[in-house]
Amino acid sequence: MSEELLEVIQSKIKSVQGEDAIKEAKLNFGKPMVILDTENWNEDVMRLLHDDEALQFNFLTLVTGVDYEEHMEAIYNLNSTVLDQYLYVKVVTPRENPVVSSAEPVWKSADYMEREIYDLLGITFEGHWNLSRILLEDDWEGHPLRKDYITDKKALGLD
Repeated sequence: MSEELLEVIQSKIKSVQGEDAIKEAKLNFGKPMVILDTENWNEDVMRLLHDDEALQFNFLTLVTGVDYEEHMEAIYNLNSTVLDQYLYVKVVTPRENPVVSSAEPVWKSADYMEREIYDLLGITFEGHWNLSRILLEDDWEGHPLRKDYITDKKALGLD
């Protein structure tokens, strides 16, 4: 079932974004996963995943971010409570200017998770209604989960 679902997902995304829209598609722990560049993750693709009768990914369970030094990723875990199916979407964005379209207009549960990623990794979620720090103070400099973040361990009492 998962391989068939992966083929359906690929076909539908390509119908909206074009043949080169997907960087990679595979099964990850037995569940479908697609990897997209940031320009191919937009509200049209999100609405397709959410609204299409064959997909119905109506529940966003998790958004997380990863810093790989050469690029950054926002990872969305989607669930269809209606069809009992799952999908992982990895969105690759450059480190120099990490920008990803916000999923919050489609899945409201993305709200705080995208804000946390913005706060700690510095990925900007374009179209988010309130992209602001959520864990750190507004005047905090930098993003502490980035691999290039420098801390003054002595000032923090960690040396």
